Amino acid sequence: MNAPVNPKKLIKGGLHDWEVVIGMEIHAQITSRSKLFSGASTAFGAEPNAHVSLVDAAMPGMLPVINEECVAQAVRTGLGLKARINLRSVFDRKNYFYPDLPQGYQISQYKDPIVGEGEVLVDLPEGESITVGIERLHLEQDAGKSLHDQAPNLSFVDLNRSGVALMEIVSRPDLRSSEEAKAYVTKLRTILRYLGTCDGDMEKGNLRADVNVSVRRPGEPLGTRCEIKNVNSIRFIGQAIETEARRQIAILEDGGAIVQETRLFDPGRGETRSMRSKEEAHDYRYFPDPDLLPLEFSQDFVDGLAAGLPELPDAKKARFVADFGLSPYDAGVLVAERASADFYEAVAKGRDGKAAANWVINELFGRLNKEGLGIDQSPVSADQLGSIIDLIGEGTISGKIAKDLFEIVWTDGGDPRAVVEARGMKQVTDTGAIEAAVDQIIAQNPDKVAQAREKPTLLGWFVGQTMKATGGKANPAAVNALLKAKLGIA
Repeated sequence: MNAPVNPKKLIKGGLHDWEVVIGMEIHAQITSRSKLFSGASTAFGAEPNAHVSLVDAAMPGMLPVINEECVAQAVRTGLGLKARINLRSVFDRKNYFYPDLPQGYQISQYKDPIVGEGEVLVDLPEGESITVGIERLHLEQDAGKSLHDQAPNLSFVDLNRSGVALMEIVSRPDLRSSEEAKAYVTKLRTILRYLGTCDGDMEKGNLRADVNVSVRRPGEPLGTRCEIKNVNSIRFIGQAIETEARRQIAILEDGGAIVQETRLFDPGRGETRSMRSKEEAHDYRYFPDPDLLPLEFSQDFVDGLAAGLPELPDAKKARFVADFGLSPYDAGVLVAERASADFYEAVAKGRDGKAAANWVINELFGRLNKEGLGIDQSPVSADQLGSIIDLIGEGTISGKIAKDLFEIVWTDGGDPRAVVEARGMKQVTDTGAIEAAVDQIIAQNPDKVAQAREKPTLLGWFVGQTMKATGGKANPAAVNALLKAKLGIA
């Protein structure tokens, strides 16, 4: 049965409303120091062809040997996706010619992958969430890279990536908008980074997406899909889907038919263009690789890996909501990166969880984003931020002074308590000193006093003047209480 159609996610054409249907094939480079079937390094940025073994170069007589750590990483990922782990899987040869694939075939998995069906829970704006089905995860080797911009009449081949281990994670066609697709890739990337099975660096090509897009009238059968190959940023994924969906809608409304094919997205021109006709499985002539035995391992092996998994984003988010009293939205922001979640926990330990979240999300994350820094590059440590929150809670400094203190610690470092002492930043709690400032402001502004008694919202003006007169150090609660008493405002 078709799921109910959300009218908000339909695309308006010239004649009809259309539903876009999206499935994703994510290629994630496995975190491993060596390749899937050889001992060559996987380090990024080496000179061309510096990390190429005789196996990667497909020299005669060279046989592949499976990398056990890559197998373990695939199983860990399957467990993180709540997927079925297949204790027996088979490597196949996928035959096609590429100049940067020396064997003339790719070692992949076809009918018997290492990981079966799973799911990913994806949070969307406005509290909505969807479950995206995972069809399979299989292991395969990457191809090398053809370079066409080194000389006007020649192409070069860099085989450093050839043989690098990939996980291809195939979703079901459960996505219905570009926003859902972007949120899905973001969540999947977060899970992989938590697990440590892929670093998710899309700029380096360590996470790439093939996006299958089709359109249909609501309630009709699935349309003909086109695959957009190798999209390497989450923003471009969204743009590619919108562009391709509208291309297909225009063709269909003009009486044409969609041809199943592989296309490329050109973000500069904002268009997709045909790359080749879409191959089917039989075009690749899959057959079991005769050089590799079926991959078999025990349930004990799987259970051992499961026992070592970290707390994953969904579980951590639920715990932050329950233990720290956070909103689901704030908890979601904090758990988006494992390092950010760890930082927050260090700040919140033994403190008000909501206050800690406000400071981490609004002040720290805001400043990090402005400076283009990651949480691991923060000049303010969790201990320093925790001390600032403690100083507010104790009444030693006000919230306004705390923001000034944060800036000082960000720029100059140091222990926040010592900075407050050295710079005389303590909040004025002496009601006598505050009262003197209040009396002076009231005496100097009789017209404002009369207005405030008629319109109590003007109290804020007196508060601001008092804070200004005390250099921002007066206790705000004391200022408010004194002004209300002296102005006769309830």
